[in-house]
Amino acid sequence: MLQKINRNEYPQWDKTMRITSGSIYPVMVATPGTLVMTGLITKDEAMTKNGVKTGLAIGLNVLMTSGLKYAVNRPRPFVQYPNDIVRRADGGIYSFPSGHTSTAFATATALSLSTKKWYVALPSYAYACAVGYSRMRLGVHFPSDVLGGMVLGIGSSLLIFQIDKWLQKN
Repeated sequence: MLQKINRNEYPQWDKTMRITSGSIYPVMVATPGTLVMTGLITKDEAMTKNGVKTGLAIGLNVLMTSGLKYAVNRPRPFVQYPNDIVRRADGGIYSFPSGHTSTAFATATALSLSTKKWYVALPSYAYACAVGYSRMRLGVHFPSDVLGGMVLGIGSSLLIFQIDKWLQKN
C-alpha cells in the first residue's frame, strides 16, 4: 500500500504534500488560540474553556506520541526499505505513531467537540486525513503509523473532554 502511495514522481503534488504536512504546526497553535480569543471577545465562557481543553488535548497528544515513538523505536519506511520508498521530507528517527497525523486528528476532534457543527467537523477531519496521507506520500510513515496517530489523536481529545465532564459532575 505504501509503495503505491509513494511511487512515481509528481513534483508539484509533492510540494503540496510538504505544505500540507508542515501546516499542522501553525494549525495546532492557532486552533486553541482562536477558540480562547473568540471566547474572550464574545464573552463566551464555554468557548474559552473549549479553547483551553483543545490546547490540553493537543499537549497530551504530543506527549503521548513522543513517548510512544521512543518506546516502539520503529524505523522510518525510507530507512527500512531504502530501495522501495522514496524520502521526500525530513522526519525524526522513529516512525510510530505519526505525530503530524495524531496532532491533526487531536485538533480536528477537539475543534469538533468544541463547536458541535458538522460544517466545522467535516473539513477538520478532511484536513486531518490529508495530513495523514501526506506523511505516507512523503515516505516518512507507514500506513499503520498514520492509523496509530489517528487513534491516538482522537483518543487524547476525547479523554480531555471526558475528564472535564467528570470534573464538572463532581
